Amino acid sequence: MSLLSTTRFATVTFVLCTAVALGLPVRAGAQTVDPAPKPFAAFSNSAQNLRDSIVALARAQIGTKYKRGGTTPKGFDCSGLIKYIMAALNLDVPRTARQHAIVGLAVTKDTNHLLPGDVLTFGKSKTGVSHVGIYIGEGKYIHASSKAGKVIESNIDRPYSPLIKMWKGARRMLSLDDSAATVTLASKSGGGSY
Repeated sequence: MSLLSTTRFATVTFVLCTAVALGLPVRAGAQTVDPAPKPFAAFSNSAQNLRDSIVALARAQIGTKYKRGGTTPKGFDCSGLIKYIMAALNLDVPRTARQHAIVGLAVTKDTNHLLPGDVLTFGKSKTGVSHVGIYIGEGKYIHASSKAGKVIESNIDRPYSPLIKMWKGARRMLSLDDSAATVTLASKSGGGSY
Protein backbone atom coordinates (compact mmCIF):
# COMPACT_ATOMS: atom_id res chain seq x y z
CA MET A 1 0.00 0.00 0.00
CA SER A 2 1.46 3.36 -0.98
CA LEU A 3 1.82 6.29 1.40
CA LEU A 4 -0.93 8.19 -0.47
CA SER A 5 -3.45 5.34 -0.19
CA THR A 6 -2.56 4.78 3.49
CA THR A 7 -3.15 8.46 4.22
CA ARG A 8 -6.43 8.41 2.27
CA PHE A 9 -7.59 5.27 4.14
CA ALA A 10 -6.77 6.88 7.49
CA THR A 11 -8.65 10.06 6.52
CA VAL A 12 -11.74 8.15 5.35
CA THR A 13 -11.68 6.03 8.52
CA PHE A 14 -11.41 9.14 10.70
CA VAL A 15 -14.33 10.86 8.90
CA LEU A 16 -16.55 7.77 9.13
CA CYS A 17 -15.77 7.21 12.83
CA THR A 18 -16.46 10.87 13.60
CA ALA A 19 -19.77 10.75 11.70
CA VAL A 20 -20.86 7.62 13.55
CA ALA A 21 -19.82 9.08 16.92
CA LEU A 22 -21.84 12.23 16.22
CA GLY A 23 -24.84 10.16 15.06
CA LEU A 24 -24.71 11.55 11.53
CA PRO A 25 -26.00 9.44 8.62
CA VAL A 26 -23.19 7.85 6.63
CA ARG A 27 -23.38 7.85 2.81
CA ALA A 28 -22.51 4.63 1.01
CA GLY A 29 -22.42 5.44 -2.69
CA ALA A 30 -25.69 7.23 -3.49
CA GLN A 31 -27.62 5.74 -0.56
CA THR A 32 -27.82 7.07 2.98
CA VAL A 33 -27.32 4.43 5.66
CA ASP A 34 -28.84 5.50 8.98
CA PRO A 35 -27.70 3.87 12.18
CA ALA A 36 -30.11 1.37 13.72
CA PRO A 37 -33.16 3.09 15.21
CA LYS A 38 -33.05 3.57 18.96
CA PRO A 39 -36.48 2.67 20.37
CA PHE A 40 -36.11 4.77 23.53
CA ALA A 41 -34.27 7.72 21.98
CA ALA A 42 -37.26 10.03 22.47
CA PHE A 43 -37.34 9.20 26.19
CA SER A 44 -33.58 9.67 26.50
CA ASN A 45 -33.68 13.04 24.74
CA SER A 46 -36.61 14.19 26.84
CA ALA A 47 -34.91 13.13 30.09
CA GLN A 48 -31.72 14.92 28.99
CA ASN A 49 -33.73 18.07 28.27
CA LEU A 50 -35.27 17.88 31.75
CA ARG A 51 -31.80 17.48 33.31
CA ASP A 52 -30.55 20.44 31.25
CA SER A 53 -33.48 22.48 32.56
CA ILE A 54 -32.60 21.61 36.16
CA VAL A 55 -29.01 22.75 35.59
CA ALA A 56 -30.14 25.97 33.88
CA LEU A 57 -32.55 26.77 36.73
CA ALA A 58 -29.84 26.08 39.31
CA ARG A 59 -27.31 28.28 37.49
CA ALA A 60 -29.88 31.08 37.29
CA GLN A 61 -29.96 31.16 41.11
CA ILE A 62 -26.19 31.63 41.57
CA GLY A 63 -25.65 34.75 43.64
CA THR A 64 -29.07 34.63 45.33
CA LYS A 65 -28.62 35.33 49.02
CA TYR A 66 -28.69 32.56 51.60
CA LYS A 67 -31.71 32.69 53.90
CA ARG A 68 -32.39 30.05 56.53
CA GLY A 69 -35.77 28.50 55.68
CA GLY A 70 -35.80 30.33 52.33
CA THR A 71 -37.61 28.75 49.41
CA THR A 72 -37.81 31.60 46.87
CA PRO A 73 -35.40 33.69 44.80
CA LYS A 74 -35.57 36.28 47.60
CA GLY A 75 -33.40 33.85 49.59
CA PHE A 76 -32.71 30.08 49.77
CA ASP A 77 -31.39 27.57 52.20
CA CYS A 78 -29.90 24.43 50.64
CA SER A 79 -33.03 22.27 50.62
CA GLY A 80 -35.24 25.23 49.72
CA LEU A 81 -33.15 25.69 46.56
CA ILE A 82 -33.66 22.03 45.59
CA LYS A 83 -37.40 22.22 46.34
CA TYR A 84 -37.77 25.44 44.31
CA ILE A 85 -35.94 24.10 41.24
CA MET A 86 -37.73 20.75 41.22
CA ALA A 87 -41.14 22.38 41.79
CA ALA A 88 -40.52 24.67 38.80
CA LEU A 89 -40.41 21.50 36.69
CA ASN A 90 -43.46 19.93 38.42
CA LEU A 91 -41.36 17.48 40.43
CA ASP A 92 -42.56 17.07 43.98
CA VAL A 93 -39.67 16.56 46.39
CA PRO A 94 -39.64 16.86 50.17
CA ARG A 95 -38.56 20.04 51.95
CA THR A 96 -35.55 19.08 54.11
CA ALA A 97 -32.05 17.81 53.36
CA ARG A 98 -32.62 14.73 55.53
CA GLN A 99 -35.74 13.90 53.52
CA HIS A 100 -33.90 14.42 50.22
CA ALA A 101 -31.38 11.81 51.37
CA ILE A 102 -34.01 9.05 51.39
CA VAL A 103 -36.08 9.71 48.26
CA GLY A 104 -35.25 8.81 44.69
CA LEU A 105 -32.65 6.21 43.84
CA ALA A 106 -29.32 5.97 45.63
CA VAL A 107 -26.41 6.55 43.25
CA THR A 108 -22.90 5.29 43.87
CA LYS A 109 -20.64 7.97 45.33
CA ASP A 110 -18.57 8.21 42.18
CA THR A 111 -18.64 11.11 39.72
CA ASN A 112 -18.58 8.62 36.84
CA HIS A 113 -22.10 7.52 37.81
CA LEU A 114 -23.60 10.96 38.45
CA LEU A 115 -25.85 12.75 35.99
CA PRO A 116 -26.66 16.46 35.93
CA GLY A 117 -29.72 17.04 38.11
CA ASP A 118 -28.79 14.42 40.71
CA VAL A 119 -29.07 15.67 44.29
CA LEU A 120 -25.84 15.43 46.30
CA THR A 121 -26.01 14.94 50.05
CA PHE A 122 -23.49 16.25 52.60
CA GLY A 123 -23.03 16.15 56.36
CA LYS A 124 -20.64 15.86 59.25
CA SER A 125 -19.42 12.33 59.92
CA LYS A 126 -21.88 11.31 62.64
CA THR A 127 -24.79 13.72 62.24
CA GLY A 128 -26.26 12.40 59.01
CA VAL A 129 -27.28 14.55 56.07
CA SER A 130 -27.57 18.26 56.76
CA HIS A 131 -26.78 19.83 53.37
CA VAL A 132 -27.75 19.20 49.72
CA GLY A 133 -26.81 20.51 46.29
CA ILE A 134 -27.56 19.85 42.63
CA TYR A 135 -24.92 18.14 40.52
CA ILE A 136 -24.34 20.06 37.26
CA GLY A 137 -21.66 17.87 35.68
CA GLU A 138 -17.87 17.87 35.41
CA GLY A 139 -17.42 17.36 39.17
CA LYS A 140 -19.33 20.53 40.13
CA TYR A 141 -22.53 21.28 41.98
CA ILE A 142 -24.66 24.26 42.91
CA HIS A 143 -25.85 24.83 46.47
CA ALA A 144 -27.03 27.50 48.87
CA SER A 145 -24.07 27.98 51.20
CA SER A 146 -24.60 29.44 54.65
CA LYS A 147 -20.84 30.08 54.89
CA ALA A 148 -20.70 32.01 51.60
CA GLY A 149 -24.05 33.65 52.31
CA LYS A 150 -25.38 32.92 48.83
CA VAL A 151 -25.99 30.29 46.16
CA ILE A 152 -22.64 29.21 44.72
CA GLU A 153 -21.03 26.67 42.42
CA SER A 154 -18.44 24.38 44.04
CA ASN A 155 -16.24 21.41 43.16
CA ILE A 156 -17.16 18.10 44.75
CA ASP A 157 -13.50 17.39 45.49
CA ARG A 158 -12.84 20.61 47.44
CA PRO A 159 -9.97 20.37 49.92
CA TYR A 160 -10.99 19.42 53.45
CA SER A 161 -11.92 22.20 55.85
CA PRO A 162 -13.76 22.08 59.19
CA LEU A 163 -16.30 24.43 57.58
CA ILE A 164 -17.07 22.09 54.67
CA LYS A 165 -19.42 19.16 55.14
CA MET A 166 -18.35 15.81 53.70
CA TRP A 167 -19.96 14.45 50.53
CA LYS A 168 -22.07 11.51 51.71
CA GLY A 169 -23.85 10.37 48.56
CA ALA A 170 -26.25 11.17 45.75
CA ARG A 171 -29.90 10.63 44.97
CA ARG A 172 -31.41 10.41 41.50
CA MET A 173 -34.76 12.20 41.52
CA LEU A 174 -35.32 11.65 37.78
CA SER A 175 -35.38 8.22 36.26
CA LEU A 176 -33.44 7.64 33.07
CA ASP A 177 -36.64 7.53 30.98
CA ASP A 178 -38.03 11.00 31.81
CA SER A 179 -40.37 9.73 34.52
CA ALA A 180 -40.82 11.91 37.59
CA ALA A 181 -42.25 8.84 39.35
CA THR A 182 -38.81 7.98 40.73
CA VAL A 183 -39.30 10.40 43.61
CA THR A 184 -42.77 9.19 44.51
CA LEU A 185 -42.17 5.46 44.13
CA ALA A 186 -38.81 5.38 45.86
CA SER A 187 -40.02 7.42 48.80
CA LYS A 188 -42.85 4.96 49.42
CA SER A 189 -40.63 1.90 49.08
CA GLY A 190 -37.75 3.23 51.16
CA GLY A 191 -35.34 4.17 48.40
CA GLY A 192 -33.50 1.89 46.10
CA SER A 193 -30.04 1.65 44.73
CA TYR A 194 -28.51 2.41 41.40
